Amino acid sequence: LLVVFVCTKRKIMRLKVKIFIQQIIVFLFLLGLLPAHAFVHRHRFIIKEAPYSKLCSSKNILTVNGQFPGPVIYANTGDTLVVNVQNDGTQNITIHWHGVKQPRYPWSDGPEFITQCPIRPGTNFSQRINLSDEEGTLWWHAHSDWSRATVNGALIIRPANKTNYPFPRPAAEIPIILGEWWKSDVQTVVNEFLASGGDANKSDAFLINGQPGDLYPCSTNDTFKLTVEKDKTYMLRIVNAVMNNLMFFSVANHQLTVVGTDGAYVKPFKSNYITISPGETIDVLLEANQNPNHYYMGAKAYNSVVGVPFDNTTTTAIIQYRGNYTASSPPIFPDLPNFDDTNASFNFTRSLKSLADKTHPINVPLNITTNLLFTFSVNTLPCEDESCSGPNGDRFAASVNNISFVLPRIDILEAYYKNIQGVYGDEFPSFPPLNFNFTGGSLPVELQRPDRRTEVHVLEYGTNVEIVLQGTSLLGGVDHPIHLHGYSFYVVGAGFGNFDKDKDPLNYNLVDPPLQNTIAVVRNGWAAIRFKADNPGVWFMHCHLERHVSWGMEMAFIVKDGKGSQEKLLPPPPDMPLCLNLNIPHI
Repeated sequence: LLVVFVCTKRKIMRLKVKIFIQQIIVFLFLLGLLPAHAFVHRHRFIIKEAPYSKLCSSKNILTVNGQFPGPVIYANTGDTLVVNVQNDGTQNITIHWHGVKQPRYPWSDGPEFITQCPIRPGTNFSQRINLSDEEGTLWWHAHSDWSRATVNGALIIRPANKTNYPFPRPAAEIPIILGEWWKSDVQTVVNEFLASGGDANKSDAFLINGQPGDLYPCSTNDTFKLTVEKDKTYMLRIVNAVMNNLMFFSVANHQLTVVGTDGAYVKPFKSNYITISPGETIDVLLEANQNPNHYYMGAKAYNSVVGVPFDNTTTTAIIQYRGNYTASSPPIFPDLPNFDDTNASFNFTRSLKSLADKTHPINVPLNITTNLLFTFSVNTLPCEDESCSGPNGDRFAASVNNISFVLPRIDILEAYYKNIQGVYGDEFPSFPPLNFNFTGGSLPVELQRPDRRTEVHVLEYGTNVEIVLQGTSLLGGVDHPIHLHGYSFYVVGAGFGNFDKDKDPLNYNLVDPPLQNTIAVVRNGWAAIRFKADNPGVWFMHCHLERHVSWGMEMAFIVKDGKGSQEKLLPPPPDMPLCLNLNIPHI
């Protein structure tokens, strides 16, 4: 009788839990957070250190579940992810779901001190990630310090049930994550360059799916290999998780058919290579139509600035055809653009156009109500006794509209939601405070000195926004891959030099511009993006070159609530990480 009683009690408890979960799902559906077909996927991320050996040396790295790269997460359009992040490491951590719009729910977006305080060692946070119209390849990564160097993984969003790809289903889908490796501890790299005021030490290798490839020392067995069958087609879902470089990628003797970027489809086009920015994803189809053999896929950095040290190595993986044959040794090598080929980088990015068919319509804002112009600059700040390692003994900085962003110690979202004063200002300028020849030569030193503040730009709900992202030639200029959280945007134009407000809009693509969340602004050039501000909350915008973020090239938007019940910011979850340091910074 006792056994029967205990078993019955357990069954009742399980039934109650099941009913409770069902009630939560119904509640989320009634709130409009779950479509009727949505499925809830549950995952557990345990942040912990794990030993890894590469390039003849070993070290401990921060990982998710001991894996590097981290686990691949699969879902369908409109599904929901519930990810319980348990921090068993020694560092603070946050996880960002790159490219997921998180409708009305920035609480799980992840950027440290923007939408949450960090998950401290020994604590956990259950993130709810609501997928909406994203379809394709996105990714997740740490968004605190430089932890994303090893804490990252792919997020693959397949078509919803009863829908299909806009191309024949491939034989297999393979995530290809481009990464970066330092022999020394990454946090040590960060601490050293921030203390010195100079640039960060360049990395020792690039990686494909966590492996450097056999061109590096002690790496004969550290090469990712993909086996294919002749005449079949494979989808490569490529993520650039590299910290500080745009990358060229190619496969020897194989053309690639580009079909998607940043969780949206594009008009298919063939190319011998791709250019992919840090933070960006590209989906390509690879036809195994060559003679059976071994072929390298390779990736190397694009660098547009003469005299700036960078990792000029090439990471490789091997595509090996199934069958009996004598393989070339070494494998056939791909033809990659020269490392400084700006036209190759720019022209590939400009080739991206939205699919824009009946099944995948687009909605480009046409009647713009808010025009913004943001300049992105590398700057310097004075250093005591001119003892820093930056130019002229100064300290490197970076800015947007001449404001070098200072992270607060209470996250901006919490301060906004709870009306906590003194955490941020709301006077981020719509235009640069100083109007000068942004891409001219020999600019005066005074223009290099930014203000250091915590400022946001406030947008009214429903406004149609156009932002011109303008690079500057301060300290020579460089490409800037700009990422906006909470939105995808249409890239309606891009070019070299200064944006001309009278001439350049005449050449905008308003018919089928690509829908992206990360766009590379070419060195000393510009890009114009458009979106509708219909996602209330606090949303981060920043350069995805990690050293530029460390120097302050970032800002945040606050999108105010609309009038309707489905146009308002949702309340926070009960287990939001606590902000321990309540000292309010000067703004």
